[in-house]
Amino acid sequence: MSWRSGQPTECTVNLNRQLNASRRHLDLTNYACNLQTPITRVITVQISEAESRVMSVLWESGAATADEVFQAIGAQEGWQEPTVKTLLNRLLGKGAVRAEAEGRRYRYHPLLKREDWVLEESQGLLGRLFNGRVAPMVAYFSKHGQLSGRDVAELKRLIDQLESGERDD
Repeated sequence: MSWRSGQPTECTVNLNRQLNASRRHLDLTNYACNLQTPITRVITVQISEAESRVMSVLWESGAATADEVFQAIGAQEGWQEPTVKTLLNRLLGKGAVRAEAEGRRYRYHPLLKREDWVLEESQGLLGRLFNGRVAPMVAYFSKHGQLSGRDVAELKRLIDQLESGERDD
C-alpha cells in the first residue's frame, strides 16, 4: 500500500479503540484530519512472478478469458490450462482482477493498474537493495556490465531533462 499526492501539513488522529469482546469488532472514533493538500490512497497487491505474467496478458489485451490467456502464454511458460485458471482465481481473490460472466466462461479484467504495480515493485526493489536510492543501483548495473550504450544515452537524456526542468510523463 502506498500514499500519493500531497503530504498532510497537519493531521490529528484521536482513536478510541474499544474491542467489544462479545461482538469482536474494533470501534474507531474521533477521527479528525486537517489537510491542505489531498491524499490519494493507492492499494497494490502482492502478486507472484507467475501471476505477473498473467497480468501482462490482461494489461495488453484489456480483458481476456482463461483460454485466451492460456493461448497467449501457456506454451512459452510450459503451463497447462488448469494452471492459468488457478492463477486467475488467485488474482481474483487478491482483488487484482474482476470476472465478468460470458455464458459458461468468464472474461477477466485487470483492476490493478500496471503503473501502480510497477511503482510499488520498483520502490520495493530500491528500498531492499539500494537503500531507496537510484544512483547506487545504476552504479551497480554499470559496474557489472549491465548498461548498454543505448541505456547510457537514455540516462543522459533523462538527466538533461531533469536539469532543465522538463518532465517526460
